Amino acid sequence: MEDVLDVYERPYDPDRPVICIDEKSKQLLGTPNGSITAAPGRPKRIDSEYKRNGTANIFSWIEPLTGRRNADVTERRTAIDFAAQLKDIVDIQYRDAEKIILVCDNLNTHTAASLYERYDPEEAHRIANKIEWHHTPEHGSWLNIAEIELSILSRQCLNRRIADIESLRREVAAYNKKRNNTQTTVNWQFKTSDARIKLKRLYPEIR
Repeated sequence: MEDVLDVYERPYDPDRPVICIDEKSKQLLGTPNGSITAAPGRPKRIDSEYKRNGTANIFSWIEPLTGRRNADVTERRTAIDFAAQLKDIVDIQYRDAEKIILVCDNLNTHTAASLYERYDPEEAHRIANKIEWHHTPEHGSWLNIAEIELSILSRQCLNRRIADIESLRREVAAYNKKRNNTQTTVNWQFKTSDARIKLKRLYPEIR
């Protein structure tokens, strides 16, 4: 926990940007009986019956100090999908950075091993060497700012039925554009000193 909190206290450095990444699934639900469009004095009405069309996954990363962010819809959230996100961050989004300071939770796919599942050893090693890993502790995913960003995405964009993955991609792309235009940064207030007081019960007792 303190390791992640220390990362959040680092000053902005364009050569070593702090990037938080997380993912969540989204159930795809259709409305087979259709809906009634909104009219003056009458809200849109959606039939209660729905059809399950499977699930999709959304990867989200954010650079808290600049407000730069992205959400990407994929069919799955396997190790090879995560590896593709890392390559995009390293080679495209932040290709001029010396090191990517990456904060993520401790899901089993969130390791450099994922890179070796998708790419040959030389390429995997090259990408891995550009990343400085920082994992949130078990049951501590709330420390990951990307999880907060996904919560905002869910409330503002995804809190309704979306029937198919292409529609989901269009909605998320529009959300990305709007959020990046605002460049909303994150001013993280919970410090290591706060943790030692408020979460004192989690620290070992010194005898």
